[in-house]
Formats: sequence, C-alpha cells, structure tokens
Amino acid sequence: MAKSKVLVVGATGYIGRRIVKASLAQGHITYVLQRDEIGLDIEKLQMLLSFKKEGARLIEASFSSHQSLVEAVKKVDVVICTMSGVHFRSHNLLMQLKLVEAIKEAGNVKRFLPSEFGMDPARMGNALEPGRETFDQKMIVRKAIEEAHIPYTYVSANCFAGYFVPNLSQLERLTPPKHKVCLYGDGNTKAVFMDEEDVATYTIKTIDDPRTLNKTLYLRPPDNILSQRQVVEIWEELSGKKLDKFNISGKDFLASMKDVDYAQKVGIGHFYHIFYEGCLTNFEIGEEAEEASKLYPEVNYTRMDQYLRMFL
Repeated sequence: MAKSKVLVVGATGYIGRRIVKASLAQGHITYVLQRDEIGLDIEKLQMLLSFKKEGARLIEASFSSHQSLVEAVKKVDVVICTMSGVHFRSHNLLMQLKLVEAIKEAGNVKRFLPSEFGMDPARMGNALEPGRETFDQKMIVRKAIEEAHIPYTYVSANCFAGYFVPNLSQLERLTPPKHKVCLYGDGNTKAVFMDEEDVATYTIKTIDDPRTLNKTLYLRPPDNILSQRQVVEIWEELSGKKLDKFNISGKDFLASMKDVDYAQKVGIGHFYHIFYEGCLTNFEIGEEAEEASKLYPEVNYTRMDQYLRMFL
C-alpha cells in the first residue's frame, strides 16, 4: 500500500517541526503549510526553507482564505495540525475549525489529526478554570470533526519531557534545580513523560494504521510511567547530588494561583490535575482507544534516564 501524503499545519512549532521530520523519515511525501500570515517572521520562514531542503514541499495558504485551505488539503491524504494550545506561547486551537471546514469541502482526506498531543480532553470535563479552556476548545474541535464525518485519530501524548523532566517538574524553570526541589503532595502520583521525537514518531506511525481509525491513541510506554519522586531520584543518581526536598499540599498549591498571571494560572491548574489527581494514569485504556508502545513495539522509545543525561 502506498504511503499517505501528509500535510502538516503548524509545522514551525514545538511539536510541528518534529512531525515534519518524522514524516519525511518514514518515507511520506510531506507538505508543509506556509501561511500568508507569516509576515516578517524570518525565523519561521527560514525553518520552512530548511524543511524544503530536507525534502518537504511548501504550499501557500491562509486561514483567511477558505479556498486556499481547500486547495492545500486536496493535495494530501492526511492532515496533521499542531497549532499551539498553550497560553504562554500562542493559543490558536479554535482556528482549526476553519481547517475542519476545508477538509469537509475537499472530501478526500483519509485521516485528520487535530492539535491535541497532551492530556485527553474527553477526560477533563471537571478541569479547573481557567485551564479548562484548552480542553473545552479541543472538545469543540472534536465535535466539529465528528459531525462532519471526517476520519480522525486523537493523539494523547501526556507530558512533553522538555517541559517536565530536566526541571524535575518545577514550574518556574526548564533546567535542573541546583539545590532544592518541590514535590507535589507526596511526590508519588504517576504521570507519563515523552521524548518529543518519540511523540512525532508514534504520530506518523498511526496515520496509515486501520487500528487507530476514529480512536484515541495514548502514548503511555511502560518505562516512562513515573512519579515526580522517581524522576528526581533518577536525576540524583545520574548527577551524584542529593537535593533538598520539600512538599506542598494540593490546597497550598492551588492557593498559589491567586497572585499570578493568566498563563501561570493555567499551568498551575494543569499541574494540579497531573501531579495531585493523576489524570494521566488513573484510568485503564479501553476498547475505544489504543496504546502506542503496544501497537508499535519496534519503536525504541527514549527512557527518562537517557533524556536526563543531556543535562549532565
């Protein structure tokens, strides 16, 4: 069977650029949307040109021109959207509704992967304000996809290692703390941490797989199901340094939301669901979903001790 042709929307973003490379690496003809709205953003333009050098095909379109989106979509079999849904970068999730309309009109797309790649929004109906906005908007997009009868796969990638692992899940930094670390609750709630390159690899694996059609794909490889305390212990063993540990209760953690800006409030709410409620691991994956490492055992996914070695 011929490999699907892929269009990546949001290709210059944190996950998008990795999706492009994984798509090319796995032998797919890969198109990248070059949006007219790029304006004077030279770094984005240069990244797009670097994709072209690697073999991707650039296709111009604009979210303000429905017909240009339709024409772009008609060239491919699969559309993957990676537009940002985090408040400290940009937050464009509902722009995907224009993409849904274009896919519906084009009528040729065999699979659409909307911008998900985090917690499963279908499980976050009781999420805290203001962070629930992300989940609510993702569910609005899902509803539009399903009402348009567009074939889909939803990818739940859990915690991107870059944001959660080197910093030992400390909110205010990205690099390992030097002296002390805050543990959320007792630090023993399990989460799932994913190397971003692996997120891209698994995502591309799924696009031609009938087993994931109209399903959620959870990225939950067993060696990467870890508590915050376990991540801290891995770092201590690698670095040879013990950190001073202090705990913060769920009540006190939520109280810290009071004096911070909107984006930080969102982050605190999401951390609460992950590290206090265990929202990534407190359920079994049912028949309506699949788990990536079981479907694709050939992927030698990065373990978190390997990931942390970069920071020694």
